[in-house]
Amino acid sequence: QVQLVESGGGLVQPGGSLRLSCAASGSIVAISRMGWYRQAPGKQRELVASITSSGLMIYGDSVKGRFTISRDNAKTVSLQMNNLKSEDTAVYYCNALTNGILNWGQGTQVTVSS
Repeated sequence: QVQLVESGGGLVQPGGSLRLSCAASGSIVAISRMGWYRQAPGKQRELVASITSSGLMIYGDSVKGRFTISRDNAKTVSLQMNNLKSEDTAVYYCNALTNGILNWGQGTQVTVSS
């Protein structure tokens, strides 16, 4: 079983920055891809960013140029969020593809408001 624990969410003013982190633990052979999704109230969950074990990164169109994903080590991924906007307000979920299974964290709330 794989556990994912997110941290770093909170309240920030428009134009501010936050850094999210996600750490994986448990029975892990190898993590081929880790990423972040988000879900705002009344909306579908959407891709924010993902990164493979080889370093290939994909970003959602709405965050390109503002957010940066990075693999800190084999089991940790971070998301640096700059120039945050009110529309970035959502619950952010970490996921990890490992042992052929996509695992999800519990989510962390990010609120952008003045």
